[in-house]
Amino acid sequence: MRSLPDVENLARSRLRSLRTTMGYSLDELAERTNLSPSVISRVETGRRTLSLDVLVPLANALQVSLDVLLEAPSDEDVVIRPAPHSSGTRTTWLLSRPDGRTIAVKVRLEPAPVKPSQRVHPGHDWFVVLEGRVRLWLGDREIDVGTGEAAEFSTMTPHSFSALDEPAEVIMIFDREGQRAHVHH
Repeated sequence: MRSLPDVENLARSRLRSLRTTMGYSLDELAERTNLSPSVISRVETGRRTLSLDVLVPLANALQVSLDVLLEAPSDEDVVIRPAPHSSGTRTTWLLSRPDGRTIAVKVRLEPAPVKPSQRVHPGHDWFVVLEGRVRLWLGDREIDVGTGEAAEFSTMTPHSFSALDEPAEVIMIFDREGQRAHVHH
């Protein structure tokens, strides 16, 4: 078991890393937490005691749980055992930890009887087709992506996709903004 100073140093390092990974300056994170930039800086550098009144708003603003901030890593955290989640014509398996800079998801798509509604959101998406064929709609364009092929696009273009003819499996990788749009909806 790790000592308290080790866990505190790990939490401080994680806070700073999450803040910079998400692209927040001290001032931007301060606005999201109602803490001052100097308090956040002192927490990150170890010049302020870690306490719940600071950790809770920081964790909420960085979209992680307190467990993620304070968890001591072990060898068991290397292997991810994804569990399937189904919604409509999709089944997804989260292949990465939800607190990272990028998110990897395996998706099994069933053919849809109608074109899925297109959405836009900040970010960038990438996927590779493992099996089957996928139709990607980017605005007015229809793009068929086959097994072994990949697609990469800005998500500010209206987009949607579904399997063609038979079920398809893809691995998707997207950034933090894409995670908010794909994993939470």
